[in-house]
Amino acid sequence: MNSAQTRRVIAAGVIGNVLEWYDFAIYGYFASAIGRQFFPHEDAVAQLLSVFGVFALGYLMRPVGGVLVGHIGDQFGRRAALTFSVAAMTIPTFLIGLLPGYATWGLLAPVALTLLRMVQGLSAGGDLPAPWCSWSNARPRAAAA
Repeated sequence: MNSAQTRRVIAAGVIGNVLEWYDFAIYGYFASAIGRQFFPHEDAVAQLLSVFGVFALGYLMRPVGGVLVGHIGDQFGRRAALTFSVAAMTIPTFLIGLLPGYATWGLLAPVALTLLRMVQGLSAGGDLPAPWCSWSNARPRAAAA
């Protein structure tokens, strides 16, 4: 792999990770607004706790994502693992943007939000190791002594 390809692989991995963590940071920053949109309106504290509970479930899925994406990488190659990981972050993010709130879908809205955040957690668990493996494979090998 030449240096231009190596730089492209590194840039793609960095961009993917920055966008992934940006998504997690935005979710935390807008937690109160997300709570008002997706959870019952009786108690603001319960809404916020529910939002952070969904946030925690996403983090708890990270080890499972690491195992799953690692398995995909072993079976189908690092490129397939990275593609899966990026798609598993991008598609749920898009769907969360389209998701109707509690007023429209009722209990289905927080359930759908939870499931989509869990898929994003799977992606986060595999999105960092996958580029590391790609970078490791892309770097020039030292000449044997």
